[in-house]
Amino acid sequence: MAYPQDTLARDETLVLHRHPHWKALIVPVLALILVSAAVGGAWWWSSTMDLTDDTRTIVGIVSGVVWAGLVAWLVIAPLIRWCTTHFVITDRRVMFRTGVFTRSGINIPMARINSVQFRHDLIDRILRTGTLIIESASDDPLEFNDIPQVERVHALLYNEVHDSLTEEEGER
Repeated sequence: MAYPQDTLARDETLVLHRHPHWKALIVPVLALILVSAAVGGAWWWSSTMDLTDDTRTIVGIVSGVVWAGLVAWLVIAPLIRWCTTHFVITDRRVMFRTGVFTRSGINIPMARINSVQFRHDLIDRILRTGTLIIESASDDPLEFNDIPQVERVHALLYNEVHDSLTEEEGER
């Protein structure tokens, strides 16, 4: 899903748009499998027991409601959170947006960025993801977790900051 162009300023160019890495969806997928297996087990258990039809119906309805609630909480909510989290680099700024009902975000102008770092452990290196750390002029360093291809994003952002500084010096 492309980042909405109407959120960009006039003459601002989109350089990069990323959602968090797909590894953020591993736990929700495992939760879907486990919850479905547990509800399937409860249904199988109720069918093997000597229960009345009404009791089996109640067990089936309760199992279905529990399954739907757990899937909404453990699977659908993280999926929506993942879809609505955006890490965007333009030629003027870095933007981070997240949330559905309560949106939050931050803009960091290129001229205010002092340093750009990345960090990833062995698993992150295998999955080609990591944490991007941006230190701006007046704030504590900001950490953006699960950035796909973090080394490439780091190099791209560094080049954008360098280009921004070069343009600023050329205007003086």
